[in-house]
Amino acid sequence: MAIALVTGASSGIGLAYARLLAREGFDLVIVARDLPRLNKIAKELNKAYKIKVQTLKADLTKPAQLAKVESRLANKANPIAVLINNAGFGIKQSFIDSDLKREQELLDVLVTAPMRLTHAVLPTMIKQNNGIIVNVSSIASWIAGGTYSAAKSYLTVFSEYLNNELKGTKIKVSALCPGFTRTEFHERGKMRMNGLPNFMWLDADKLVAKSWKDAQKNKSVSVPGLQYKILALIAQYAPRPLVRKIGINVRRKQR
Repeated sequence: MAIALVTGASSGIGLAYARLLAREGFDLVIVARDLPRLNKIAKELNKAYKIKVQTLKADLTKPAQLAKVESRLANKANPIAVLINNAGFGIKQSFIDSDLKREQELLDVLVTAPMRLTHAVLPTMIKQNNGIIVNVSSIASWIAGGTYSAAKSYLTVFSEYLNNELKGTKIKVSALCPGFTRTEFHERGKMRMNGLPNFMWLDADKLVAKSWKDAQKNKSVSVPGLQYKILALIAQYAPRPLVRKIGINVRRKQR
């Protein structure tokens, strides 16, 4: 049975992706820092879908722990067919006021980890000429909304590049670029979101279903929700001074 590995699988989009892949019949390797929570999820998924679930505790800001996940992805005897690079977090403070250690951790999780994990899994996928990689980016990757936006820009462009580089193979790479989603993300970042209207919130299960369909069609970028498709077009094609102004205003309201 094919195996999928999901980072940040203990909640939110990562958990939604783990459930979707379990329903699709994949065995799973789920990765996060909270091992008790991972073990609970593993038992639930095993019971509901009769699949094998391996839990892997890893803090992706720690090189030795990141290396454990790389090692699993590079295992040719028990190959990974699907990689979901989902782990991430945001920083509430402006870069001017933020903690440098926290900024470095953001780069480690949002940029370094997906790059290294993708690099680890690709040789086996190329040898087998099969595989799917989804990098969970953000609608923020097209606006100037702080270092989070900058990191997500890397993920979107990286995915577009790989999608094009691997044309002619059966390996599919897609960037999922959602907008505001009902998860623990904003609560953990202590961001103020009470002013956001209901129609701007996305459901994690629905956006993951859309992402998976787009990834299977080898779409380089997946933007769930009509409201965010419109915003993505504005962010990509509107004059950059306007986009920068919108980006900084959104960030200030979150603080």
